Amino acid sequence: MKTGVVVGLQAEARLLRGFGIAAVGGGEPEGAERAAIHLAESGVDRLVSFGLAGGLDPAIVPGALLIPAELIEEGVIYRTDPLWPVGSTLRRMVATRQVVASRKDKAALFHQTGAGAVDLESGAVARVAALYGIPFSIVRAVCDPADRDLPPAALLALDQTGAIGVFRVAGSILRQPSQLGSLMALARDAAAARRTLRQFQWPTLT
Repeated sequence: MKTGVVVGLQAEARLLRGFGIAAVGGGEPEGAERAAIHLAESGVDRLVSFGLAGGLDPAIVPGALLIPAELIEEGVIYRTDPLWPVGSTLRRMVATRQVVASRKDKAALFHQTGAGAVDLESGAVARVAALYGIPFSIVRAVCDPADRDLPPAALLALDQTGAIGVFRVAGSILRQPSQLGSLMALARDAAAARRTLRQFQWPTLT
């Protein structure tokens, strides 16, 4: 079985350790959709959305592995592949079109959807999988917990190729040096999430 894996960041593709065929979406819905379509049209039998996510449930800690049983996007529920041999660690995730940056907005989305975590890309992967009639799964890890506001620099970090723009981040810190503590905490939690993804045991699919 050929598996296509949509990642947001170039660095995330390296965490796959040779599993599947990777396509980088650049950390935003439109790019993820293009990446998923490219993989689907190349003949993969399954799509996986892989990478980082934001926590909505305050009980979910940074570095937690997220394999949801379902995804909700704009009121539509997509079931993940029930035959995915890894099993689920979470009942529901939610996909949005914009970054959910503040603690207030995270709490409201948690209350509204019941989803434990959020990302920008999995909705596109789910829609493309449904369009092409192939199963999809989600493997993500929390890098941004529910009880923290995202610092402004984090919202400027990525470009459309999924690379981190060092100069944009540095410029944001120079304009708002008070965010440095939050940015360092985010970097620490992102490192924990990457460790989780690096250690993830990919299944043998036949």
